[in-house]
Amino acid sequence: MNEFELIRRYFATAPCAQGGDGVVRGIGDDCALLAVPAGEQLAVSTDTLVAGVHFPDACDAFLLGQRALAVSASDLAAMGATPLAFTLAMTLPSASEAWLAEFARGLQAMAQSCSLALVGGDTTRGPLSLTLTVFGRVPSGQALLRSGAQVGDLLCVGGELGDAAGALPLVLGQREAAADISEALLARYWSPQPQLALGQALRGQATAALDISDGLLADCGHIAKASQVALKIELEHVPLSAALRAFAGDEQARICALGGGDDYRLAFTLPPALLAGLQVDWPEIRVIGRVLAGSGVQLLDAAGQSIDPPRGGYQHF
Repeated sequence: MNEFELIRRYFATAPCAQGGDGVVRGIGDDCALLAVPAGEQLAVSTDTLVAGVHFPDACDAFLLGQRALAVSASDLAAMGATPLAFTLAMTLPSASEAWLAEFARGLQAMAQSCSLALVGGDTTRGPLSLTLTVFGRVPSGQALLRSGAQVGDLLCVGGELGDAAGALPLVLGQREAAADISEALLARYWSPQPQLALGQALRGQATAALDISDGLLADCGHIAKASQVALKIELEHVPLSAALRAFAGDEQARICALGGGDDYRLAFTLPPALLAGLQVDWPEIRVIGRVLAGSGVQLLDAAGQSIDPPRGGYQHF
């Protein structure tokens, strides 16, 4: 099977490649053509995932297809963008028809969930890697940035943290767990759900935002640096799932939440008066700290005393 037959059979004919709102021309020409309405800006982000670094060498192709697009789409959520389209560049060691069919099926499932149209890409031979570029649109001047946090703002997250990092022993086959626990944790690793609707709701409300990919402490450090403020995180208020606590224990669960990465929840700063209104529609939002004058990220215990972060943190395979 040559490159063009591979593209036609598994991608060009997929439902997600048949165009959509804002797609003037998709697969079939040298470039895709996208239309952005007047008064809006184009949001663009690229992610590369490499086998053995960002995901296990041996893994389910359907789940990989879901995860690869979700990771990229989460960047659109972080900017408050409405999804538009994406491209996919694949480096494949071989053209396994069974693998490609399952990967394309997973990609289609996440594309449909995120309202993203596949508009182009590339294929080549080599060690397995995937590069996805996502495109979104956002009203001019309303994109969520990392640089607007203000002293007195609340520091919030869009839900429980640490499940994806906690799932790694299950992903790698190093441990087993009861079905309900393993299913919950593995779903958070393989099928993260980009918080696109929340990101759009935060436009004009959040003062700074990003998605948590490298761990809560590291990513909050990006907000603190870009906004030239300090962030105070109260450890007891960092939300943890019951499944993660049961599987990893409280101490390890906190390590996963603070530094584990791969959560793809939004972290954002918010004026206190706006919290109650947002929690009506997103009750999973949790306040984990505040914005202070200064620099860096400070972690506090239940008594309000500064503590060193637990040992551990984000790591690839």
